[in-house]
Amino acid sequence: MDTLAFEELLMESFERCGHKVTRNHRSTGDGGVDGEVVIDGSIWLIQAKRYVDTMQPEHVAAFENLCRTKGRRGLFIHTGRTCLQSRAVITDGSVVQIIAGRALLVLLTDGSLPMLAPPINQVLPEKTPGRLL
Repeated sequence: MDTLAFEELLMESFERCGHKVTRNHRSTGDGGVDGEVVIDGSIWLIQAKRYVDTMQPEHVAAFENLCRTKGRRGLFIHTGRTCLQSRAVITDGSVVQIIAGRALLVLLTDGSLPMLAPPINQVLPEKTPGRLL
């Protein structure tokens, strides 16, 4: 499946759930955000990756940093295997959640979202003087 077709399939799945979606129609120069979805009043950034093999932990880390910079939570949705190094990037204080495997299949087949972590009090940039994350 083409990368843009995969992104569109995800956006349509969110819309079937009744969520408002904003698409990023640029495939290059999109700043790492493929779209946005509003879930329970919160805007989530979406990064869609169509991997053939194992996902890349540096992609997850870059998306985590991007979400923190923009002050938003993020959904990293991918088709590959999630390795331990990638899972290690997502910690208790992370603003990004990974959707893959069975959760991705459920999203695509019946439009249901996996249980999302409760919102953190405030999403802060990674380095804010005088604040602990």
